[in-house]
Amino acid sequence: MSRLAPRAGLAAILGALLIITACAPAALPERATETEPSPPRKDQLVLRPASYADLPGWRDDRQGAALQAFLRSCDKLLRRASDATLGGVIPGTVAAWQGACEAAGARDIRDHQAARLFFEDWFQPYAARNNDQDTGLFTGYFEPELRGAEEPNDEYNIVLYRKPGDLVTVSLGRFRDAFKGERLAGRVVDGALLPYPNRREIDGGALAGQNLELVWVDSAVDAFFLHIQGSGRVRFQDGGTRRIAYAATNGQPYLAIGRSLIARGALTRENVSMQSIRAWLESHPGEAPAVMQENKSFVFFRWLDGAAADLGPQGAQGVALLAGRSLAVDRRFLGLGMPIWLDASAPDIDPARPDRTLRRLMVSQDTGGAIRGPVRGDVFWGTGREAGEVAGRMKHQGRYWLLLPRGLDASSLIN
Repeated sequence: MSRLAPRAGLAAILGALLIITACAPAALPERATETEPSPPRKDQLVLRPASYADLPGWRDDRQGAALQAFLRSCDKLLRRASDATLGGVIPGTVAAWQGACEAAGARDIRDHQAARLFFEDWFQPYAARNNDQDTGLFTGYFEPELRGAEEPNDEYNIVLYRKPGDLVTVSLGRFRDAFKGERLAGRVVDGALLPYPNRREIDGGALAGQNLELVWVDSAVDAFFLHIQGSGRVRFQDGGTRRIAYAATNGQPYLAIGRSLIARGALTRENVSMQSIRAWLESHPGEAPAVMQENKSFVFFRWLDGAAADLGPQGAQGVALLAGRSLAVDRRFLGLGMPIWLDASAPDIDPARPDRTLRRLMVSQDTGGAIRGPVRGDVFWGTGREAGEVAGRMKHQGRYWLLLPRGLDASSLIN
């Protein structure tokens, strides 16, 4: 459990946020000319009521698997206060979801037809758009496995850190509605909230001497990709394994280093993937540290043990993710625990074969720093090499429908 910041420190944080808001420059008068491009439109979730007949492939899915994922989310939703909000911009309270959760507990996840009828009975589908754009980017992620040791040596000398006690995370929406969904992280120094050290500074020893070392691994590249995936398994020399899970981030901006490698001419837009990025980093050990440090974001971890760990890695909702059924979303727009019908495509496990259609019911159970936008998702593909092969090459356009409880008033989002 992390320690809370001192009262004076929290007051300083609030004061700093108020100062930032008060000092924001006033809006400049519009001076656009015919030759100037229009400013980009602000992301906005827009819904349109639909029917299950509009969902391509709906009757061909095995919804029992999605019901299994939904029941895991329900374990959390039923524990929340009924007057709490689900999250994002979704209207209503958790109470609207709890009735469906109670009904779901009586269904057999092995009976896919019964599961399909459950969702049809309890939920109304809505086509999701970002303003007038109904498609977005869908990527994949997986649970990597690293080799680790409890003590450092010449081979195991890359450290994974636990969450520092002085790391403070601030949900800006608690202070200003305009900042809803935005977060800051830092530490309080002399009464002021300052940015936490970035990846380069931490690699250089910014956290040394604080007893924050959780485990040592044998590959800086593996550790870097664990930071991107957010969770994984560590296999020790005696053959034992432990799941390692996301605990916090330093709050620094996330940068996809594939962009840097494209800018360098090392990769092209056509061949950039997790596999090609990894191959470049491993074949350029002298340049790799500086490239990885361009991503200032740094993740802290914790051990995940017990029955929950046996089910799978844990997502942001605090439930075990289910391969092929758990979806990471942008929490500025969507809450966690929502059924979502996905219509996209995905790479085949064999790179030589064409992409395959991906139409299935998923549940929003995770998030990530690179998941930005109302129509954007990251599919969890599971654990191991095959899952990594698919996840690493997935960067496909797709669309989705949100399944909202019947009776929930979504008129504020309909256009």
